[in-house]
Parts: sequence; structure tokens; C-alpha cells
Amino acid sequence: MTQNAPPRLILGSASPRRLELLAQIGLRPDALRPADIDETPLKAESPRDYVRRMALEKAAAIALADDEAVLTADTTVTVGRRILGKPADRDEAAQFMRLMSGRRHKVLTAIALRHGDRTRLRLVETLVRMNPISPARLDAYLDVGDWQGKAGGYAIQGAAVAFIPWIQGSFSAVVGLPLAETAQLLAAIGINGGKT
Repeated sequence: MTQNAPPRLILGSASPRRLELLAQIGLRPDALRPADIDETPLKAESPRDYVRRMALEKAAAIALADDEAVLTADTTVTVGRRILGKPADRDEAAQFMRLMSGRRHKVLTAIALRHGDRTRLRLVETLVRMNPISPARLDAYLDVGDWQGKAGGYAIQGAAVAFIPWIQGSFSAVVGLPLAETAQLLAAIGINGGKT
């Protein structure tokens, strides 16, 4: 009895964090193909709907051969119904951090896996508590530049970890890829991690 080879894994992202996370579960994509899509939220779109749509649109935008599967993800930070994307500049990063200071916010990460004519989707929600941040500590944080290119203006694995006393949910999802859910989706199509 012959077994079909698992599909080649394509990561639909240029994020070094997502690549590092996959390596933690023993997976190395065969190729990186970031999707080029418009990431503007629709008018009155809920954060959950937005992050799901982004992951699905990224997966749909990537050309695949028959023996390939593409994994895409999108992470957004939300306070109430407000989506905090990647800050355009230092001032917007400061606004985001002040908004989250001393309160809880949610980090939503959607993952999509497209293989053949089927796309599987998972949404992972993590609650994050941020301590109050003094103006001096905020300025010091902004000077580091860790906010650049990060949803909500921070990376939990970076300098902002000093402001976060606890999370409820998936740490890896906050970084950008929920590993347990990703491993489960990939295993369903025959892609299993191991040692790299």
C-alpha cells in the first residue's frame, strides 16, 4: 500500500516571527509567498470578521501548484470594536499604547489553510492585560522602536513584555501564529512537525 506524500507547505507571509514559530513545532515551509492584498477594514466590520477575512483573502491570493498547501494568518489587536492595526508612526503607536494602558484588550489571530479546493479557517482569541504605563516609560518604549510594523504597536515577545502581567489564551497567537491550532490544521492534510 502506497501512501501519498504530504503537500509542500507554502507560508503566505514574510513575517520572520511566523517562520520562527513554525520552526518551534519542527516545520520549515518549502517556500515563502507573502500575499499582496488591501488590508483596510470595511466600514462597520467587526474585528473578528476583519481578521477572518484577511486570513482568507491572503490564502485566496496566492497561486498554488496541485501539490502545495498555503498557510496564511492575520493578527489584530482590538479594544472594544476598535481595530488597532500597525501604527503609521510614533504618534499613532503612542495613542494605541495609551489606549491599552491599565486595561485588557484582545488579540485575534485567524489562520487559513488552503489545499486543493478546500480552505480551513480557525480564529484564536487571547485576552491580554496591560499595566498602566507612565509617560516616561512610554517614551522609553517608543524610543526602542519595537512598535514598528506590529499590530497594536507592540510585540509581546519584545520590549512591551514589561507591561504585560498576564494573558489568557495562546501566547504564540499573540506573537502571530497559534501553534496548537496550526499543527492540528496541518496534520489534517498530512503535514506533521518533527525535528528540523
